[in-house]
Amino acid sequence: MPFIKDIKEYKSIATIGLEKNVGKTETMNYILKRLRNEGVVTGVTSIGIDGETVDIVTDTSKPEITIYEGMIFVTSEKHYAKKRFQAEILDVSEKSTALGRLVTARALGEGKVLLSGPSNGSWVKDIITEILKKDVDSVLIDGALSRLSVGSPIITEGIVLSTGAAVSINPKEIIKKTKHIVNLLKLDCLEDREKEKIIDLEDGIYKILWQQNSINKLPIRSVLNFSQLEENIFEEECSIYITGVLTERFIENLTRQKFLRNIEIIVKDFTKIFVSGEILNRFIKKGGKLKVLLKTKLIAITVNPVAPTGHLLDSRELIKAIGEFTEVPVVNLREESYEL
Repeated sequence: MPFIKDIKEYKSIATIGLEKNVGKTETMNYILKRLRNEGVVTGVTSIGIDGETVDIVTDTSKPEITIYEGMIFVTSEKHYAKKRFQAEILDVSEKSTALGRLVTARALGEGKVLLSGPSNGSWVKDIITEILKKDVDSVLIDGALSRLSVGSPIITEGIVLSTGAAVSINPKEIIKKTKHIVNLLKLDCLEDREKEKIIDLEDGIYKILWQQNSINKLPIRSVLNFSQLEENIFEEECSIYITGVLTERFIENLTRQKFLRNIEIIVKDFTKIFVSGEILNRFIKKGGKLKVLLKTKLIAITVNPVAPTGHLLDSRELIKAIGEFTEVPVVNLREESYEL
């Protein structure tokens, strides 16, 4: 049972796909089944809408989420009504999604369900907290529509990443994009003593001089206004903490500056980085430094070698190539030894 022993160490896990149809839902079903066999009481929901029987973008069939007896699940009223098994309703949310209020229920039997959960990360975090109060050992979040946000360590403790032929039928492109995400997950984290000083800072961009214990909010609203600052404020080595997102435009701008080597960029976590691998690599090669406030734990990577078009890649070659830049298990769950 690859990586299941590692899954059991976490209270909350997100399954994230680099693209639609990379096998993320199959990965979720695999984990849920194996945890059930291990006697782990599990809760499950999704961010947004997932679990549809037909992918609304590619018009291809999708595996459904399988729920087992005793499992807690959260989905919208609309999709709860369509489930194909008995369940006991435990709670109905006051807030609504586009598909109605969220229903929290305990399965009284085994069956399929369409998951359509909270619409944003903070709501997902609240749902996780509530599920864990119901004698649940671990909560799995299906990161719908290729959204990385639920992989934030603010929301979940660890992630399982799915990649494969749906990303590209060119193996080199799959490897490049997968490596980029893995590299983001490997970014160095601040030391605890530094983290404590800035973790509660509110929205803004801050210049930090650690040795002088100096933290000052810069007089700009976002990184888009960074060029308005005087260059001489970066003549001494410092850290710049960005509480929002890190964009390509900002990194490209910074990469051209002669003071680049004096600056260390800090973001909350990898989900705040909206920069391509090529641009980020150029930034780092020229002396740029990037750290995260909170680090995300990558538990495993699953590989689906079949594209929505039916094109089949060599999964062994993909697994071998991905395994060269990560230490976590890399598996194709469709292989016979990993029967779902």
